[in-house]
Amino acid sequence: MSTHAVVETADDTRTAPSGDVSLAVFDALSKGAPAPYWLHRGVCAAWGLDPGRVEMPLITVSENATFRLDLDARPVGVVRVSQPGYVGGPDAIASEMAWLGALHDLEEVRVIDPVPTVRGPFTAVVKDTRGNGWACVSTRFVTGQALEDLPDPAAHYQTIGRWSALFHAQARTWEAPHGFTRFTWDLADMVGPGCRWGRWEDAVTDPAHRRLLQSAQDRAMEELADLPRVPGRWGLIHADLRPSNILADGDRLTVIDFDDCGYGYYLYDYAAALSFVEHEPYAPAMAAAWVAGYREVAPLGEDDLRHASALSMLRRLQMLGWTTSHRADALPPGLYEAQLPGTVEVASRFLASPTWLLDHAPSS
Repeated sequence: MSTHAVVETADDTRTAPSGDVSLAVFDALSKGAPAPYWLHRGVCAAWGLDPGRVEMPLITVSENATFRLDLDARPVGVVRVSQPGYVGGPDAIASEMAWLGALHDLEEVRVIDPVPTVRGPFTAVVKDTRGNGWACVSTRFVTGQALEDLPDPAAHYQTIGRWSALFHAQARTWEAPHGFTRFTWDLADMVGPGCRWGRWEDAVTDPAHRRLLQSAQDRAMEELADLPRVPGRWGLIHADLRPSNILADGDRLTVIDFDDCGYGYYLYDYAAALSFVEHEPYAPAMAAAWVAGYREVAPLGEDDLRHASALSMLRRLQMLGWTTSHRADALPPGLYEAQLPGTVEVASRFLASPTWLLDHAPSS
């Protein structure tokens, strides 16, 4: 099969990206638009597919560009395309796949299934027309509806809390393979001058709002001052178990999108689970359900709830910063525009009561 595409396995390439290469190459694509020719042909070559039978419409552009893979007009997979040099490159993606594979051993948890390339590894590097290498992974297509598309996802969050606790229990005992590498989600990665996705300050023009949000950040940091970075509290986490990354097919849930997995406080998974929707009326019910589910597996004390709530406040600020560097259509309609006023509302509530989302959560 001739595809006129350049494809390498992750172990074969150390191609340095051009200085200006970024996901902006996909800016002209709207949802549903076909993948660029070089990407379509490269993916077909890597996974041994006939390009004449394959279509790759865009799903979304966020930290990566994601495309649905249709074979003979039937969805069979999802292809994730990482920008060159993003948070570790192919080695970090191979490590992500290693942990994902290990999580398949958890009996009651359902996670996505990666598909190996024809050469064996789960990661292929496809070069664009300028010679930049884009790391690609493919997973099997999962039927279902993203929880972010439901009017109220809270009913599913007891399961998500339980599964989070199971992930954490697995991570505490799992021996990562040699060469395993993932980035961190420390406080400095969330907010401040070195944050990963953009400073929340750049999204705020009203001086009164800026002062309010700064006060909320300072209060959250104070609440976290006694949270130790020790093995029992810090380890490998999914870090993005928000409603967009959980698919529901009836009562059957599947966790997707492990590209943000890394090392952080285990309680950060609580904060991430509420991403972008902390201001919504159903958010307290989501929070309470998550805590109830987690407590089916592991204890959560009052200090844990206080720390989780402070991390949630920082996560909200972190994702406000995220809006400064991401496309609006990466979120459901209206949610992007709601981030600044919603964050102001969340900060006001947090300053009035730091555990406001959990004030009515069931006790252990």
